[in-house]
Amino acid sequence: MQKKYPYIILLTLSFIATNLISCKQVFEEQNYVAYFGGEIENPKTNFVVFMKDDKVIDTFFLDKNNRFFHKFDSLTPGLYSFKHDPEYQYVYFEKNDSLMLRLNTVDFDNSLMFCGRGDEKNNFLMELYLHNENDRNKMYDVYTKDVAEFVKNIDSSYNKTKSLYLKRKAFINWSDEFDKIAASSVELNHAYKKEVYPFAHEFRTGKSIKNKLPVNYYNHRKAINLNDTALVNYSPFVKYITVLLNNIVLSDAKNIADEMSLENNIKKLQIADTLIKNLHVKNLVVNNIANMYLLTDQCTENNTKFFQLYSKISTDKKLEEEVMKTSKNIHNLHNHSHLPVITLYDTNGNKVDLNKIIKNKTVLYFWTKQSESHAVHSHKKVDELKAKYPDIQFISINIGNTNTEWLNELKKNNFNNSLELYSPNFKEIKEKWVINKIHRTMILNADGSINNAFVSLFDINFENQLNK
Repeated sequence: MQKKYPYIILLTLSFIATNLISCKQVFEEQNYVAYFGGEIENPKTNFVVFMKDDKVIDTFFLDKNNRFFHKFDSLTPGLYSFKHDPEYQYVYFEKNDSLMLRLNTVDFDNSLMFCGRGDEKNNFLMELYLHNENDRNKMYDVYTKDVAEFVKNIDSSYNKTKSLYLKRKAFINWSDEFDKIAASSVELNHAYKKEVYPFAHEFRTGKSIKNKLPVNYYNHRKAINLNDTALVNYSPFVKYITVLLNNIVLSDAKNIADEMSLENNIKKLQIADTLIKNLHVKNLVVNNIANMYLLTDQCTENNTKFFQLYSKISTDKKLEEEVMKTSKNIHNLHNHSHLPVITLYDTNGNKVDLNKIIKNKTVLYFWTKQSESHAVHSHKKVDELKAKYPDIQFISINIGNTNTEWLNELKKNNFNNSLELYSPNFKEIKEKWVINKIHRTMILNADGSINNAFVSLFDINFENQLNK
């Protein structure tokens, strides 16, 4: 689906040099001078962080009109990112680009629009990002299909995306370097789904599909260089490598549960250490492996063995500290303990004390507007469970949205089968409850203590956990 951008009125910033009179103003091409500025509606903070390779280059503070502007005397062409907590996005600069952006934090990605020299390629990068996100949100049921139907579905989606990319490439005069990023967005989205399918299918249906895959199913791996320096700081690339390692290990595992065992997570670290030469990518990937492993194995003895190898491979101490902090927070969620207190509100705007409203065995599940397919299917799943388990209490918690967005989504989708609560502080719930996957579900005992804080509504064995 092609993104249709609203018309954006030219930003008028009083401190811009007088020769910057139009978004299409052509600047004198001297050295690598570049300009970056914009306006943020409903800002969450008073600054924007500008980064390259995950390292902060500069911080731009918003003025009284929520605008910022900066001139770079020299800016190396390439992929950058900007962050306005808690959101971030990419921006690509060619030589002498002059980019202005406008966005509304209420709908960060969908509202983001660039104008100025270099705007067309950056607007296309956002168009492609939104297209891929929409595509992934439609994959919920597709992963349960048989191989032939799955391949037919994703190939059809790939062909549409590739056609969109080729049309934009023919129209926009972008560089070979930018084309590397744009083309990889198309290819990695397709390859990611192919790697996810075998274990997602087994997770959802309980049936292994790996021996039924066509002989050429993994041919895409030959075309993806895991040490491509042009992509090392592009998140779709790192996500693909992480899911690739999961799938490689799953190929030798007897079932999906074995894939998350200590032994197989040790294998993931070893494979990552062997295959990935770029230290930055290796650190990001092994960090992802560690965070995923911690959510599935809370055995202290196993964790010790895992981290002995992890610490030898990881060279990024900051990432390692974050992983160890996550490990500590996870251990606070052990069975029979009580959940750390977080801020929650009901639909009337009243603060809710979770410990006071739990009277029966309770299922907590999470959703966000940004993953609409999961939001809808999780509530449908609860409809099925409520019919089978009328004595169980179901509590739905929205994260990552504004209060207005949450209320609008409840009304639009008619979500009314659970007690609907809202978490206004994503950082708080992410750290205290370690909610870094929207698919996480928690089961609580009638006294509010934890029965199991690390399950999923869509696990084929979920009801076995529910009955314990």
